[in-house]
Amino acid sequence: MIAADRPVQRPADSKVLHVDAAGRIRTVPRSSLIDLLSPGDLVVANDAATLPASLRGVHVETGAEIEVRLAARASLAPADVLRFHAIVFGAGDYRTRTEDRALPPPLAPGQKLLLGSLTAVIEQLLGHPRLISVRFENSAAEIWAGLARHGRPIQYTHMPQALQLWDVWTPIAAQPVAYEPASAGFALDWQLLAALASKGILFATITHAAGISSTGDPDLDRLLPFDEPYRIPPVTAEAIQHASREGRRVVAIGTTVVRALEHSAARLGAVVAGDGVADQRIGRQTRLRVVDAILSGTHEAGTSHYDLLRAFADDSTLRRADQALDEGGFRTHEFGDSVLIFAANARTGRRARSPYTSRFLRAPDVVQEPGRLSSAGRLVGCSC
Repeated sequence: MIAADRPVQRPADSKVLHVDAAGRIRTVPRSSLIDLLSPGDLVVANDAATLPASLRGVHVETGAEIEVRLAARASLAPADVLRFHAIVFGAGDYRTRTEDRALPPPLAPGQKLLLGSLTAVIEQLLGHPRLISVRFENSAAEIWAGLARHGRPIQYTHMPQALQLWDVWTPIAAQPVAYEPASAGFALDWQLLAALASKGILFATITHAAGISSTGDPDLDRLLPFDEPYRIPPVTAEAIQHASREGRRVVAIGTTVVRALEHSAARLGAVVAGDGVADQRIGRQTRLRVVDAILSGTHEAGTSHYDLLRAFADDSTLRRADQALDEGGFRTHEFGDSVLIFAANARTGRRARSPYTSRFLRAPDVVQEPGRLSSAGRLVGCSC
């Protein structure tokens, strides 16, 4: 695959690799996405806007330059911005590969980080020299103003030009809670949404705090995804419940939508309106309760995003899809091309079951790995 290196959300030559429920694979223009969907399908997207979550500043104890990438917080509440988990780098910026970024100076609880107009105090070290929890000494209003004034979108070296905030907001962006863009939603535009409605395809949204995709460190990357808060509106929960009862497909735009909907259903027996925190890892062991298909970016094997796709297709099918992506010159990363994967059981079996019966199923279909980091700053085991 080829790294997409221009911040263009819907380039005219963008493509979709379509993997149907039988494992058949074909390539179509992304402009033909609507032709891969059917009347009655319910498309669900993440409407989270992206925070300017990269803050450059100074480690007060040593005077060393640092970059702090905000990575998690406990909820979506606008006032709940005093405490974050964060990844800290030494001097440098996105023009250096994340894997090659310098470590920060030795960090310890009580030390202060000066980040533009904001001051953060290290509260805890979280088992790695780059991973900390911080508390801002500013008010919530000052924090929002400081992020707007001094923050920049988190960025990686494959994108040579500096990203602007408008580059990383999807067309449906609403509340700024994501740390990196819910980039599967870049495939959407208002013309497509109108076309969906004309074809009888329903559309709904959730809000999910999409997390960072890479830390540059294998040990930290194994902790991804961090716990991510989400909100499911009542109209979306009702639409999903109706689709399930009527045997209609639910198509998720992005891994964050899958994670939120499957978390709600696994915990509560159905997708229920309200706030939650997705603390699970979805993968090959997961039996999907809600989502029948996923539209996603192209992901490399070994990443948490790729592992989530293993809930939709077996490894043999994904290997054939990887080969097709390579041979077709697909572009990867957030401004790249897309894959649309329908789960093997998308049209049979659980679709005929009421969503409320799933609470009585005993299979442990959501897995959280021991030693993973929770949003409260503690190491937790399986919470199935």
